[in-house]
Amino acid sequence: MSEIVINTINTIFQNLFTSIDTKLYDVLDELTFISEDILNDESLNNIFGSSTKTGILLISNSLLIGIILYFSIKFLISNLNNNKIETPLQFIFKLIIFGICMNSSYFIMKQILSLNSNISLAIRSLGEDLFKENICFSNLIVNINKNVNLNNDALNIFTVEGILTGTLTISLLNLMFSYSIRYVMVKIFILLSPFAFLSLCLESTSWFFKTWIKNLFSLLFIQIIVSIIILIMFSIDYSSGEIITKYIYIGGIYCLIKTNSTVRELFGGISTDINNNISGLKKIIK
Repeated sequence: MSEIVINTINTIFQNLFTSIDTKLYDVLDELTFISEDILNDESLNNIFGSSTKTGILLISNSLLIGIILYFSIKFLISNLNNNKIETPLQFIFKLIIFGICMNSSYFIMKQILSLNSNISLAIRSLGEDLFKENICFSNLIVNINKNVNLNNDALNIFTVEGILTGTLTISLLNLMFSYSIRYVMVKIFILLSPFAFLSLCLESTSWFFKTWIKNLFSLLFIQIIVSIIILIMFSIDYSSGEIITKYIYIGGIYCLIKTNSTVRELFGGISTDINNNISGLKKIIK
């Protein structure tokens, strides 16, 4: 009786692991290695606006007029109170420069995404030249399955190998959610780019640009760190099939999960860790 129960549990977990592996990880590379292709989203383009008369660009240009009125009133009051502020010439110069940047934010974002993508691609191309393999998540998972025996018919969840297999699957699923959050956040910061450049027109609002650029940089820089980690994981020889190779795989996956936390500690930025976001949601509900 106990053997039937154990076999049933193993079959359930094997089907679960196989389903996750075959249906979810095909898109992990697309979520992780973001390029300028992310801007080819029609919905994103409609929200962003194709001209100064549509979308977010319309709102940002309307705010530009509001900033001009705000500075005019502030300059008038400063003359009455004898308070020193920046000269109209300085303000007009910044207004022209950052107004152009604001209306060209789509082009600027495209170049930033392209640069970041090319750096991570160069790292992975180096690995392809060295190891003659495509350095990507999908290929990494194939190696994991081959060395950890994820698709083995003899999977036993009650053994060390079975526990490691389950740990790897759950870790990779966590990775999927984390990079999905990052993908959405990058899109949000793209849409905020016109307001970020606009905020530089006034000293009192320039903090918004600093916060925006720091968060965007940390989200994009994750991609470069991930490329390096995957390159290192491909450089290790797992052909021995020993238990230590499975622990190394888990260590590598854990590093990929903690990449966001590491980048935040180095440069600051927003969290995409699924555990942190769930904990924060629980606090809000309470």
